[in-house]
Amino acid sequence: MIMITDIIIVGCGVAGLYCALNLPENKKITIVTKNEAPKSDSFLAQGGICVLRDEEDYKSFFEDTMKAGHYENNPDSVEIMIRSSQEIIGDLVSFGVRFEKDGEAFTYTREGAHSKPRILFHEDETGKEITSHLLETARNRPNITLIENFTMVDLICDENICYGIIGHDKNGKYIGITADYTVLATGGIGGLFKHSTNYRHLTGDALALALKYDIRLQHIDYIQIHPTTLYTQKHGREFLISESVRGEGAILLNSKGERFVNELLPRDVVAKAIFDEMKKEGTEHVWLSMATIPEEEIKSHFPNIYQHCLDEGYDVTKEPIPVVPSQHYFMGGIDVDRYSKTSMGRLYAVGETACNGVHGRNRLASNSLLESLVFAKRAANHITDNYTETEPQKEVIIDSRQYEGYAEKYKESVLKAIEKEKNSHE
Repeated sequence: MIMITDIIIVGCGVAGLYCALNLPENKKITIVTKNEAPKSDSFLAQGGICVLRDEEDYKSFFEDTMKAGHYENNPDSVEIMIRSSQEIIGDLVSFGVRFEKDGEAFTYTREGAHSKPRILFHEDETGKEITSHLLETARNRPNITLIENFTMVDLICDENICYGIIGHDKNGKYIGITADYTVLATGGIGGLFKHSTNYRHLTGDALALALKYDIRLQHIDYIQIHPTTLYTQKHGREFLISESVRGEGAILLNSKGERFVNELLPRDVVAKAIFDEMKKEGTEHVWLSMATIPEEEIKSHFPNIYQHCLDEGYDVTKEPIPVVPSQHYFMGGIDVDRYSKTSMGRLYAVGETACNGVHGRNRLASNSLLESLVFAKRAANHITDNYTETEPQKEVIIDSRQYEGYAEKYKESVLKAIEKEKNSHE
Protein backbone atom coordinates (compact mmCIF):
# COMPACT_ATOMS: atom_id res chain seq x y z
CA MET A 1 0.00 0.00 0.00
CA ILE A 2 1.28 3.48 -0.86
CA MET A 3 0.26 6.79 0.73
CA ILE A 4 1.10 10.14 -0.83
CA THR A 5 1.65 13.28 1.21
CA ASP A 6 3.56 16.53 0.83
CA ILE A 7 5.66 16.29 3.99
CA ILE A 8 6.15 13.27 6.24
CA ILE A 9 7.32 13.80 9.83
CA VAL A 10 8.45 10.78 11.83
CA GLY A 11 7.85 11.42 15.53
CA CYS A 12 5.43 13.60 17.48
CA GLY A 13 7.40 15.05 20.35
CA VAL A 14 7.90 18.81 20.55
CA ALA A 15 10.25 18.85 17.56
CA GLY A 16 7.96 16.95 15.20
CA LEU A 17 4.78 18.75 16.29
CA TYR A 18 6.29 22.25 16.25
CA CYS A 19 7.84 21.63 12.85
CA ALA A 20 4.41 20.62 11.51
CA LEU A 21 2.74 23.68 13.00
CA ASN A 22 5.24 25.99 11.29
CA LEU A 23 4.75 24.49 7.84
CA PRO A 24 2.26 26.01 5.35
CA GLU A 25 -1.35 25.08 5.99
CA ASN A 26 -1.87 24.46 2.28
CA LYS A 27 0.52 21.50 2.43
CA LYS A 28 -0.61 18.00 3.35
CA ILE A 29 1.42 16.96 6.38
CA THR A 30 1.49 13.44 7.77
CA ILE A 31 2.96 12.70 11.19
CA VAL A 32 3.64 9.10 12.18
CA THR A 33 4.64 7.99 15.67
CA LYS A 34 5.87 4.63 16.91
CA ASN A 35 3.54 4.50 19.90
CA GLU A 36 0.59 6.51 21.17
CA ALA A 37 1.06 10.24 20.66
CA PRO A 38 1.50 11.18 24.36
CA LYS A 39 4.25 8.58 24.77
CA SER A 40 7.13 10.75 23.65
CA ASP A 41 9.97 11.80 25.90
CA SER A 42 8.90 15.42 25.41
CA PHE A 43 5.96 14.70 27.71
CA LEU A 44 8.41 13.57 30.41
CA ALA A 45 10.52 16.72 30.58
CA GLN A 46 10.18 18.08 34.10
CA GLY A 47 12.42 21.03 34.86
CA GLY A 48 11.64 23.66 32.25
CA ILE A 49 12.85 25.54 29.20
CA CYS A 50 15.65 28.10 29.06
CA VAL A 51 15.12 31.59 27.73
CA LEU A 52 17.32 34.65 27.25
CA ARG A 53 16.00 37.01 29.90
CA ASP A 54 17.57 40.18 28.49
CA GLU A 55 20.65 41.33 26.60
CA GLU A 56 22.73 41.35 29.78
CA ASP A 57 22.00 37.63 30.16
CA TYR A 58 23.38 36.66 26.73
CA LYS A 59 27.05 36.38 27.61
CA SER A 60 26.49 34.19 30.67
CA PHE A 61 23.85 32.03 28.92
CA PHE A 62 26.30 31.43 26.06
CA GLU A 63 29.17 30.69 28.43
CA ASP A 64 27.08 28.36 30.63
CA THR A 65 26.07 26.34 27.56
CA MET A 66 29.61 26.16 26.19
CA LYS A 67 31.16 25.31 29.54
CA ALA A 68 28.67 22.51 30.23
CA GLY A 69 29.45 21.12 26.75
CA HIS A 70 33.20 21.19 27.48
CA TYR A 71 33.57 23.81 24.71
CA GLU A 72 32.92 21.17 22.05
CA ASN A 73 29.68 22.94 21.11
CA ASN A 74 29.12 24.60 17.74
CA PRO A 75 29.17 28.32 18.73
CA ASP A 76 27.02 29.31 15.73
CA SER A 77 24.29 26.86 16.75
CA VAL A 78 24.44 28.01 20.37
CA GLU A 79 24.00 31.64 19.31
CA ILE A 80 21.05 30.75 17.06
CA MET A 81 19.36 28.88 19.92
CA ILE A 82 19.80 31.65 22.46
CA ARG A 83 18.82 34.49 20.10
CA SER A 84 15.69 32.59 19.03
CA SER A 85 14.53 31.73 22.56
CA GLN A 86 12.25 34.69 23.23
CA GLU A 87 10.45 34.18 19.91
CA ILE A 88 9.91 30.51 20.78
CA ILE A 89 8.47 31.36 24.20
CA GLY A 90 6.10 33.84 22.56
CA ASP A 91 4.92 31.13 20.18
CA LEU A 92 4.34 28.68 23.03
CA VAL A 93 2.32 31.20 25.00
CA SER A 94 0.19 31.82 21.90
CA PHE A 95 -0.51 28.07 21.78
CA GLY A 96 -1.80 28.25 25.36
CA VAL A 97 1.24 27.11 27.33
CA ARG A 98 1.00 28.31 30.93
CA PHE A 99 4.38 29.14 32.43
CA GLU A 100 4.59 30.00 36.13
CA LYS A 101 4.10 33.70 36.78
CA ASP A 102 4.30 36.16 39.63
CA GLY A 103 1.50 38.52 38.66
CA GLU A 104 2.13 39.36 35.01
CA ALA A 105 5.86 38.58 35.11
CA PHE A 106 7.40 35.17 34.42
CA THR A 107 8.91 33.26 37.34
CA TYR A 108 12.38 31.86 36.64
CA THR A 109 14.11 28.94 38.31
CA ARG A 110 17.72 27.83 38.22
CA GLU A 111 19.29 24.44 37.55
CA GLY A 112 22.76 22.91 37.68
CA ALA A 113 25.57 24.73 35.80
CA HIS A 114 23.43 27.83 35.21
CA SER A 115 25.00 31.00 36.59
CA LYS A 116 21.57 32.57 37.18
CA PRO A 117 17.84 31.71 37.04
CA ARG A 118 16.65 31.71 33.40
CA ILE A 119 14.35 28.71 33.22
CA LEU A 120 10.59 28.96 32.69
CA PHE A 121 8.48 26.11 34.04
CA HIS A 122 5.01 24.75 34.70
CA GLU A 123 5.05 22.90 38.04
CA ASP A 124 7.36 19.91 37.45
CA GLU A 125 5.72 18.88 34.18
CA THR A 126 6.88 21.54 31.75
CA GLY A 127 7.32 19.08 28.89
CA LYS A 128 3.79 17.78 29.30
CA GLU A 129 2.39 21.32 29.40
CA ILE A 130 4.17 22.32 26.19
CA THR A 131 3.74 19.10 24.22
CA SER A 132 0.06 18.62 25.07
CA HIS A 133 -0.80 22.09 23.73
CA LEU A 134 1.21 21.50 20.54
CA LEU A 135 -0.46 18.13 20.09
CA GLU A 136 -3.94 19.55 20.58
CA THR A 137 -3.23 22.31 18.07
CA ALA A 138 -1.86 19.82 15.52
CA ARG A 139 -4.89 17.55 15.90
CA ASN A 140 -7.13 20.52 15.07
CA ARG A 141 -5.26 21.48 11.90
CA PRO A 142 -7.16 20.04 8.89
CA ASN A 143 -3.95 19.69 6.84
CA ILE A 144 -2.21 17.55 9.49
CA THR A 145 -2.86 13.80 9.75
CA LEU A 146 -1.47 11.98 12.78
CA ILE A 147 -0.97 8.22 12.56
CA GLU A 148 -0.19 6.46 15.84
CA ASN A 149 1.43 3.04 16.36
CA PHE A 150 3.29 3.26 13.06
CA THR A 151 6.92 2.13 12.99
CA MET A 152 9.36 3.38 10.36
CA VAL A 153 11.62 0.60 9.08
CA ASP A 154 13.20 2.14 5.98
CA LEU A 155 13.65 5.21 3.84
CA ILE A 156 12.50 5.51 0.26
CA CYS A 157 15.57 7.00 -1.39
CA ASP A 158 17.57 7.03 -4.58
CA GLU A 159 20.92 8.65 -5.40
CA ASN A 160 21.09 10.25 -1.95
CA ILE A 161 17.66 11.88 -2.19
CA CYS A 162 14.85 10.93 0.17
CA TYR A 163 11.34 10.43 -1.18
CA GLY A 164 9.61 9.20 1.99
CA ILE A 165 9.55 6.21 4.31
CA ILE A 166 8.43 2.60 4.63
CA GLY A 167 6.84 1.39 7.85
CA HIS A 168 4.22 -0.84 9.34
CA ASP A 169 1.14 -0.40 11.51
CA LYS A 170 0.43 -2.23 14.77
CA ASN A 171 -0.97 -5.18 12.80
CA GLY A 172 2.25 -5.60 10.86
CA LYS A 173 0.87 -4.21 7.60
CA TYR A 174 3.65 -2.53 5.61
CA ILE A 175 2.99 0.84 3.99
CA GLY A 176 5.09 3.20 1.90
CA ILE A 177 4.56 6.93 2.42
CA THR A 178 5.99 9.12 -0.34
CA ALA A 179 6.60 12.83 0.21
CA ASP A 180 8.38 15.85 -1.18
CA TYR A 181 10.21 16.24 2.12
CA THR A 182 10.90 13.95 5.08
CA VAL A 183 11.63 15.10 8.64
CA LEU A 184 13.07 12.66 11.18
CA ALA A 185 12.07 13.51 14.76
CA THR A 186 12.34 10.07 16.34
CA GLY A 187 13.78 11.08 19.70
CA GLY A 188 16.51 9.48 21.76
CA ILE A 189 18.12 6.08 22.25
CA GLY A 190 17.14 5.14 25.81
CA GLY A 191 15.56 1.87 24.70
CA LEU A 192 19.07 0.59 23.95
CA PHE A 193 20.06 0.80 27.62
CA LYS A 194 19.10 -1.21 30.69
CA HIS A 195 18.63 1.89 32.84
CA SER A 196 17.17 4.98 31.19
CA THR A 197 14.66 7.75 31.80
CA ASN A 198 13.44 7.33 28.19
CA TYR A 199 10.50 5.33 26.91
CA ARG A 200 11.58 1.81 25.94
CA HIS A 201 10.39 2.13 22.33
CA LEU A 202 12.94 4.88 21.58
CA THR A 203 15.69 2.75 20.06
CA GLY A 204 17.51 4.99 17.60
CA ASP A 205 15.65 3.83 14.49
CA ALA A 206 16.62 6.94 12.51
CA LEU A 207 20.28 6.36 13.38
CA ALA A 208 20.09 2.79 12.10
CA LEU A 209 18.77 4.04 8.77
CA ALA A 210 21.42 6.76 8.66
CA LEU A 211 24.03 4.03 9.04
CA LYS A 212 22.34 1.97 6.33
CA TYR A 213 22.39 4.83 3.80
CA ASP A 214 25.65 6.47 4.86
CA ILE A 215 23.93 9.64 6.07
CA ARG A 216 26.46 11.66 8.02
CA LEU A 217 26.41 11.27 11.83
CA GLN A 218 28.07 13.34 14.54
CA HIS A 219 29.28 12.54 18.08
CA ILE A 220 27.13 9.43 18.49
CA ASP A 221 29.07 8.40 21.60
CA TYR A 222 28.02 11.60 23.42
CA ILE A 223 25.41 10.17 25.74
CA GLN A 224 24.32 12.00 28.87
CA ILE A 225 23.78 10.30 32.20
CA HIS A 226 21.33 12.13 34.47
CA PRO A 227 22.62 12.18 38.07
CA THR A 228 19.32 11.68 39.88
CA THR A 229 16.66 9.11 39.08
CA LEU A 230 14.66 7.39 41.79
CA TYR A 231 16.36 4.13 42.73
CA THR A 232 14.09 1.12 42.46
CA GLN A 233 14.42 -2.59 41.84
CA LYS A 234 11.40 -2.53 39.54
CA HIS A 235 11.91 -2.95 35.80
CA GLY A 236 11.05 -0.31 33.20
CA ARG A 237 11.69 3.38 32.66
CA GLU A 238 13.52 5.16 35.48
CA PHE A 239 11.69 8.05 37.15
CA LEU A 240 13.58 11.32 36.85
CA ILE A 241 14.11 13.60 39.82
CA SER A 242 14.40 16.95 38.07
CA GLU A 243 17.59 18.98 38.17
CA SER A 244 15.50 21.92 39.33
CA VAL A 245 15.05 20.14 42.67
CA ARG A 246 18.77 20.58 43.24
CA GLY A 247 18.53 24.05 41.74
CA GLU A 248 16.08 24.95 44.51
CA GLY A 249 18.40 23.62 47.22
CA ALA A 250 18.22 19.81 47.49
CA ILE A 251 21.54 18.17 48.44
CA LEU A 252 23.16 14.79 47.79
CA LEU A 253 24.23 12.63 50.73
CA ASN A 254 26.15 9.39 51.10
CA SER A 255 25.15 6.50 53.35
CA LYS A 256 26.61 8.34 56.37
CA GLY A 257 24.47 11.39 55.68
CA GLU A 258 27.46 13.40 54.47
CA ARG A 259 27.32 15.80 51.54
CA PHE A 260 29.98 14.87 48.94
CA VAL A 261 29.53 17.09 45.86
CA ASN A 262 28.41 20.53 44.71
CA GLU A 263 24.97 19.66 43.31
CA LEU A 264 24.96 22.56 40.83
CA LEU A 265 27.95 21.39 38.81
CA PRO A 266 27.33 20.10 35.25
CA ARG A 267 25.43 16.82 35.01
CA ASP A 268 28.38 14.68 33.92
CA VAL A 269 30.47 15.92 36.84
CA VAL A 270 27.73 15.25 39.40
CA ALA A 271 27.00 11.81 37.91
CA LYS A 272 30.69 10.86 38.11
CA ALA A 273 30.83 12.01 41.74
CA ILE A 274 27.82 9.81 42.56
CA PHE A 275 29.32 6.78 40.79
CA ASP A 276 32.61 7.34 42.66
CA GLU A 277 30.80 7.61 46.00
CA MET A 278 28.76 4.45 45.32
CA LYS A 279 31.94 2.56 44.42
CA LYS A 280 33.76 3.81 47.50
CA GLU A 281 30.91 2.83 49.81
CA GLY A 282 29.86 -0.33 47.97
CA THR A 283 26.26 0.90 47.66
CA GLU A 284 23.71 0.82 44.82
CA HIS A 285 22.53 4.40 45.30
CA VAL A 286 23.07 7.65 47.20
CA TRP A 287 20.48 9.88 48.89
CA LEU A 288 18.84 13.15 47.88
CA SER A 289 17.53 15.35 50.66
CA MET A 290 14.96 18.11 50.08
CA ALA A 291 15.04 19.22 53.71
CA THR A 292 16.26 22.68 52.67
CA ILE A 293 13.17 23.29 50.52
CA PRO A 294 9.97 24.46 52.29
CA GLU A 295 7.21 21.83 52.27
CA GLU A 296 4.74 24.12 50.54
CA GLU A 297 7.23 24.84 47.76
CA ILE A 298 7.84 21.12 47.23
CA LYS A 299 4.11 20.46 46.88
CA SER A 300 3.48 23.43 44.57
CA HIS A 301 6.64 23.39 42.41
CA PHE A 302 7.19 19.61 42.35
CA PRO A 303 3.75 18.02 42.78
CA ASN A 304 4.39 15.16 40.36
CA ILE A 305 7.71 14.24 41.95
CA TYR A 306 6.19 14.52 45.43
CA GLN A 307 3.27 12.23 44.56
CA HIS A 308 5.34 9.66 42.67
CA CYS A 309 7.80 9.33 45.54
CA LEU A 310 4.86 9.06 47.97
CA ASP A 311 3.45 6.24 45.84
CA GLU A 312 6.83 4.51 46.09
CA GLY A 313 6.83 4.86 49.89
CA TYR A 314 8.92 8.00 50.35
CA ASP A 315 7.68 11.30 51.77
CA VAL A 316 10.21 13.81 50.41
CA THR A 317 9.05 16.43 52.92
CA LYS A 318 10.18 14.18 55.77
CA GLU A 319 13.00 11.96 54.50
CA PRO A 320 15.69 11.70 51.82
CA ILE A 321 15.09 9.49 48.78
CA PRO A 322 17.47 6.98 47.13
CA VAL A 323 18.77 8.13 43.74
CA VAL A 324 21.05 6.70 41.07
CA PRO A 325 22.34 8.02 37.71
CA SER A 326 20.66 6.71 34.52
CA GLN A 327 21.00 7.23 30.77
CA HIS A 328 19.01 10.32 29.95
CA TYR A 329 19.86 12.26 26.80
CA PHE A 330 21.60 11.85 23.45
CA MET A 331 23.79 14.80 22.47
CA GLY A 332 25.01 13.19 19.24
CA GLY A 333 22.92 12.06 16.29
CA ILE A 334 22.30 12.69 12.62
CA ASP A 335 24.54 15.53 11.54
CA VAL A 336 22.55 18.59 10.46
CA ASP A 337 23.34 22.14 9.45
CA ARG A 338 21.88 25.33 10.91
CA TYR A 339 18.62 24.64 9.01
CA SER A 340 18.39 21.03 10.23
CA LYS A 341 19.27 19.62 6.78
CA THR A 342 21.00 16.24 6.70
CA SER A 343 23.58 15.06 4.18
CA MET A 344 20.77 13.41 2.17
CA GLY A 345 18.66 15.56 -0.13
CA ARG A 346 15.11 16.43 0.98
CA LEU A 347 15.78 14.87 4.38
CA TYR A 348 15.78 16.87 7.63
CA ALA A 349 16.32 15.79 11.24
CA VAL A 350 15.20 17.65 14.37
CA GLY A 351 15.08 17.11 18.11
CA GLU A 352 17.12 14.55 20.01
CA THR A 353 17.81 12.38 16.96
CA ALA A 354 19.67 15.27 15.30
CA CYS A 355 23.00 16.84 16.18
CA ASN A 356 23.58 20.49 15.30
CA GLY A 357 26.33 20.88 17.89
CA VAL A 358 24.42 22.97 20.45
CA HIS A 359 25.10 20.66 23.37
CA GLY A 360 28.71 19.65 22.77
CA ARG A 361 29.82 16.77 24.98
CA ASN A 362 27.29 17.45 27.75
CA ARG A 363 23.88 19.17 27.62
CA LEU A 364 23.14 22.11 29.88
CA ALA A 365 19.94 21.54 31.86
CA SER A 366 16.69 22.70 30.18
CA ASN A 367 18.33 23.45 26.84
CA SER A 368 16.74 20.35 25.29
CA LEU A 369 13.21 21.64 24.76
CA LEU A 370 14.54 24.99 23.55
CA GLU A 371 17.04 23.50 21.09
CA SER A 372 14.44 21.10 19.70
CA LEU A 373 11.89 23.86 19.14
CA VAL A 374 14.33 26.37 17.66
CA PHE A 375 15.74 24.02 15.04
CA ALA A 376 12.39 22.40 14.28
CA LYS A 377 11.07 25.82 13.32
CA ARG A 378 14.18 26.51 11.24
CA ALA A 379 13.61 23.24 9.38
CA ALA A 380 9.99 24.18 8.69
CA ASN A 381 10.99 27.66 7.49
CA HIS A 382 13.71 26.28 5.24
CA ILE A 383 11.37 23.72 3.68
CA THR A 384 8.77 26.46 3.14
CA ASP A 385 11.21 28.92 1.60
CA ASN A 386 12.76 26.35 -0.76
CA TYR A 387 9.77 24.15 -1.53
CA THR A 388 9.81 22.24 -4.81
CA GLU A 389 7.81 19.18 -5.71
CA THR A 390 9.53 15.90 -6.52
CA GLU A 391 8.90 13.69 -9.49
CA PRO A 392 6.15 11.22 -8.50
CA GLN A 393 7.60 7.83 -7.56
CA LYS A 394 6.82 5.41 -10.36
CA GLU A 395 7.07 2.35 -8.16
CA VAL A 396 7.80 1.56 -4.53
CA ILE A 397 8.46 -2.12 -3.94
CA ILE A 398 7.89 -3.30 -0.38
CA ASP A 399 9.22 -6.77 0.38
CA SER A 400 8.30 -7.34 4.02
CA ARG A 401 10.57 -10.40 4.17
CA GLN A 402 13.66 -8.21 4.14
CA TYR A 403 12.52 -6.60 7.39
CA GLU A 404 12.23 -9.81 9.40
CA GLY A 405 14.04 -9.28 12.71
CA TYR A 406 14.81 -5.67 11.77
CA ALA A 407 14.34 -4.32 15.31
CA GLU A 408 17.19 -6.32 16.81
CA LYS A 409 19.38 -5.78 13.74
CA TYR A 410 18.88 -2.02 13.93
CA LYS A 411 19.61 -1.93 17.67
CA GLU A 412 22.76 -3.96 17.14
CA SER A 413 24.00 -1.71 14.34
CA VAL A 414 23.50 1.44 16.43
CA LEU A 415 25.18 -0.01 19.53
CA LYS A 416 28.14 -1.20 17.44
CA ALA A 417 28.49 2.24 15.85
CA ILE A 418 28.39 3.95 19.25
CA GLU A 419 31.02 1.58 20.64
CA LYS A 420 33.24 2.09 17.60
CA GLU A 421 32.99 5.86 17.95
CA LYS A 422 33.68 5.64 21.67
CA ASN A 423 36.79 3.49 21.11
CA SER A 424 38.09 5.92 18.50
CA HIS A 425 38.15 8.66 21.15
CA GLU A 426 39.96 6.61 23.76
